[in-house]
Amino acid sequence: MIQDMFTLVPCEAGCGHSAITGSRLCVFHAADPKKESARIEAYISGRKQVKDLNAPGLCFEGVDFSRRQFYGCNFNHAIFSRCLFTKSLMRMVFFDFASFYGCDFSECDLQFLSFAGSVLQNCTFEGSELLHVNYGGSTIRECTFNKSNLYNSRFINADMEYADFIDCNIKRVYFIKAKQEGVSFKSSNTAEAIFELGE
Repeated sequence: MIQDMFTLVPCEAGCGHSAITGSRLCVFHAADPKKESARIEAYISGRKQVKDLNAPGLCFEGVDFSRRQFYGCNFNHAIFSRCLFTKSLMRMVFFDFASFYGCDFSECDLQFLSFAGSVLQNCTFEGSELLHVNYGGSTIRECTFNKSNLYNSRFINADMEYADFIDCNIKRVYFIKAKQEGVSFKSSNTAEAIFELGE
């Protein structure tokens, strides 16, 4: 069980945004945002377990975050391109309004995460435990969730194109008002998912 959560320290510039962990400034007032991203990347790379990290708005490209444990971290508005999260464990991690391009979340154990309002393009969550995950209002393009357990997750108001949910557990998964084009639920238990209000 998580005892603490990331502490939101106000940016010293007084802008109302929170400072990046280990800095007194937010990403918008950092002298070198790329340097801050590299610093946080090195911090994560140096440990197996990452707790209470606040890293909103940073950019990560081609980084290997796989086989790590993340607890109570904030990556809101961050950008991830071609990053690996394979076989990672995450609890209470926030990716709201973040962007993911060509990222791999296969064989992960993700619980109580939020991808609300995020963009997910050409990403895979195949063979993962995705329990109580919020994808509400997100844009999902050419992603695969095949052979995953999505129990009690949310895709409310999501915009999904060419996404595969083949052979998934979608019991108590909410797809209310989700736009769907080219979405496959083959061999998944769609009768136990919620597609309309009142179900």
